[in-house]
Amino acid sequence: MPTHMATMVPLSVLDLSPILEGSDAATSFRNTLDLARHAERLGFNRFWLAEHHNMPGVASAATAVVIGHVAAGTETIRVGAGGIMLPNHAPLVIAEQFGTLAALHPGRVDLGVGRAPGTDQITARALRRSLVGDVDRFPQDVIELLHYFGPAQPNQLVRAVPGEGLRVPVWILGSSLYGAQLAAALGLPYAFASHFAPNDMEAAAALYRREFQPSEHLDRPHLMLALNVVAADTDAEARRLFTSLQQAFLNLRLGRPSPLPPPVEDMERRLLAAGLDPGRAGALKMAVVGDRDAVRQGLADFVARHQPDEVIVTAQIYDHAARIRSFEILADAAAQKSAS
Repeated sequence: MPTHMATMVPLSVLDLSPILEGSDAATSFRNTLDLARHAERLGFNRFWLAEHHNMPGVASAATAVVIGHVAAGTETIRVGAGGIMLPNHAPLVIAEQFGTLAALHPGRVDLGVGRAPGTDQITARALRRSLVGDVDRFPQDVIELLHYFGPAQPNQLVRAVPGEGLRVPVWILGSSLYGAQLAAALGLPYAFASHFAPNDMEAAAALYRREFQPSEHLDRPHLMLALNVVAADTDAEARRLFTSLQQAFLNLRLGRPSPLPPPVEDMERRLLAAGLDPGRAGALKMAVVGDRDAVRQGLADFVARHQPDEVIVTAQIYDHAARIRSFEILADAAAQKSAS
């Protein structure tokens, strides 16, 4: 990683390969790869994609396929899932998929796994796994997955080929205390989805650190926190760009998920019309929105207060050029933070 970002908490990127209003998935995938190449050039540590289904604004449903697309088009940045929703899949299938990715791109692939289905219950059934007990089996599924990445055992009947012996790094993802407890018990790195579920972040971080058990995978806790960051050359422009994500969350809350909409000037009126208080950030309160100085200070405050080992940043911005610019400003702000 370039030295200009090496002396601060590592920064990574979370991308949902957003489908823009008036656009299509093919454009989303081109934009995702372009963003990953910029993130690599700017010195970001990881580039993760997330599994969601039946979401008109998310193109990364076939997550392993998109990760392969990004990995093939980059050279050094780590790529991975943030995450795979394990109840949707047999652990062997995921071991084979990520074993394939790790064989194609040695030393660059991460696998974050989550307990939620990443969709609604009807779509979860359409994913062709019974819902009975699947979520409750999450710890056993994680242990099975880890087993497939280990070396073959004598008389082992089921093996992940490829995958066996590759020890693909597995992360636990969460938005509640459950994932923190499991990550601590298994001695795995933990990533908290504070970018959309901030309320339990502090309690989950404390629980993870307090109960962490060293393992063959990790000798000390490694906590990554997610943060919305929208940066622009002026505070006003950053706030305008942020309205795309605000609209997307509002649409989701109203039961009408949509492609990512363009920014608007009347977001406060829309929130009031939906019965929401514009002064309360709610699900999006873990956000840094502003110009370079505001982003530098906001990032510094977030790291100082919560002491993550790593921060993963997401930016749902409608205009692709503005999105690239946001990450450029963030990298510059992080460099200035490191030099200060």
